[in-house]
Amino acid sequence: MSTANELSAQKAQGAAGPYVHVEHVMGTTVSIDLRGCTADTAEAGTAGVIRWLHEVDAAFSTYRPDSAISRIERGELTIGQADDDIAWVLGRCEELRRETDGFFDARAHGPLDPSALVKGWAVQRAADDLTRRGITDFCLSAGGDVVCRGGREPGLPWRIGIQHPYDRAAVAAVLQATDLAVATSGTYERGSHIVDPHTRRAPRAVVSVTVCGPDLGTADAYSTAAFAMGHEAAAWTLSLDGYEAMTVTEDDTVFTTPSFPLADPGQDTR
Repeated sequence: MSTANELSAQKAQGAAGPYVHVEHVMGTTVSIDLRGCTADTAEAGTAGVIRWLHEVDAAFSTYRPDSAISRIERGELTIGQADDDIAWVLGRCEELRRETDGFFDARAHGPLDPSALVKGWAVQRAADDLTRRGITDFCLSAGGDVVCRGGREPGLPWRIGIQHPYDRAAVAAVLQATDLAVATSGTYERGSHIVDPHTRRAPRAVVSVTVCGPDLGTADAYSTAAFAMGHEAAAWTLSLDGYEAMTVTEDDTVFTTPSFPLADPGQDTR
């Protein structure tokens, strides 16, 4: 993590990064890794990401009694009275519920909780903001959800490690990409928090589902839905349009869709 003094020194030297910031927000750790831009641009972009994610947390947190989501759940605020982002997210949750036959559900546990979409949606919006600022090479990571664009060095794509479902010090796979959103659902980040909304029970047979594609919010929701399906997860991911997936089952079998972007073991590993 670069300190303010380090960033100032890099700016004075005309350095091009990397600029790394780590922030705890939305109940997880978010890392912001920017490459190939000036210190001024990096500082402004990082500040924008941090500000946005804290705004999202304040509006959508189910742990804050003053959040819009908590107030909607208590009947103190209607969706029509909430701001446009709240209405859009809840509308998208309903679309995804229908699309996944109810396996993605903002009320999977009973109370309103759109978190399985919100984190990915918020990080995707942050990535889009960095792009609008002219930052072309970056990687944002938030507790298993990643958006990367450009490369870590000229000619070198980003390499994204997918955490092993049983060993926090190991990776189950490494992806390679220059423009990709990756979301992973499993029990290692928050324990057995994903349930089958139809039964309100934790699914069996699957320990990890990773979905990647163009939009992190959608990938996040799809990975949650697939995980909730249990033994049907791998087959269902084959039907996804524009998204690829890797499913790890309880017996350590790994299923990948045909174009899942696994890194070539012979490529540069720096």
